[in-house]
Amino acid sequence: MIRKSVQNLKPYTPGEQPKISNIVKLNTNENAYPPSPKVAAALRDFAANALNLYPDPLCVRIREHLAKLHGCEADDIFVGNGSDEVLRLATGAWVEDDGAIGFFNPSYSLYPVLAEIREVPGIALPLPDAPDLPDCLAKAALPKAPDLFFVANPNAPTSTQFPKAAMRKFCERFPGVVVIDEAYAAFADEDCLGLALSLPNAVVCRTMSKAWSLAGIRLGYAIGPRNLIDALYKIKDSYNVNALTQVAALAALSDPDWMLRNRDRIVATRARLARELRAMGWTVADSATNFLWCQPPAPATAEGVMAILRGRGIVVRHFPGPVTGGHVRITIGTDEQTDFLLEVLRKGN
Repeated sequence: MIRKSVQNLKPYTPGEQPKISNIVKLNTNENAYPPSPKVAAALRDFAANALNLYPDPLCVRIREHLAKLHGCEADDIFVGNGSDEVLRLATGAWVEDDGAIGFFNPSYSLYPVLAEIREVPGIALPLPDAPDLPDCLAKAALPKAPDLFFVANPNAPTSTQFPKAAMRKFCERFPGVVVIDEAYAAFADEDCLGLALSLPNAVVCRTMSKAWSLAGIRLGYAIGPRNLIDALYKIKDSYNVNALTQVAALAALSDPDWMLRNRDRIVATRARLARELRAMGWTVADSATNFLWCQPPAPATAEGVMAILRGRGIVVRHFPGPVTGGHVRITIGTDEQTDFLLEVLRKGN
């Protein structure tokens, strides 16, 4: 009764959401700060009587706000139930049944799961250095180019970023659609939005979960060529973004300065935490995100550090495996949370 591909599927594992109180939660890259007060006000003012009606199926007002924010047209934008929905729809809109989906490893672990759900090969290439990005597909000597390639940029979990110039060359040489997954772009020095507005095969995917402090409402969007955006609308759920989410998102988008202030606080704390960890002997990757990808100094291990932090009520993320297993991923918290984290790491117990 269950498809064989589903029976054999190893599902995506979200980061832990602890059920106990007083946890310092630094494991799922949520924003350390609350959303704009305008969000709370808008939800308080929402007329519950309106919940008997369906929401706007095309998220017209949100698209208009996003278009103004990004300097494009509303028709260039698709809005979805979190950026994960956008990624899933991309596999249905732009991948043939005999096609394939490409991605790098290590990167967002949802990508191979989406390929399995779609029942097409998932082609994982080693995460290249920036100079090698444009030619990595040719050097891999693949028998067939994928129809779709996911590039998390900045990348998770490594926190690093491909420069826009390298991404442009990659897109120009790739015959299919490139989805540039920019969940963390607000924390970086540059982004690839211009590629999505100028190249025929590049789509940028964004989320309001990170910089906008709205992980709980699930709103993501894509910007790109209109023929590709139109294809997403053809296959989406009828009413894929609920009314409360639309209200909250609109309120947040009306107050971009609040988001930018929080972003600046996180970037400053990120720099301080990286500096302090390096002074303690940690290896810390340069980060363009709201987290750090770091390796403790020997003889300490990632698993050991996880256990010490957990014992003091701090949760961070670990990805087992030969490539990622030596590292921990630490979400940037508040300054108070960061002080406590550093205190525990210095004491080692």
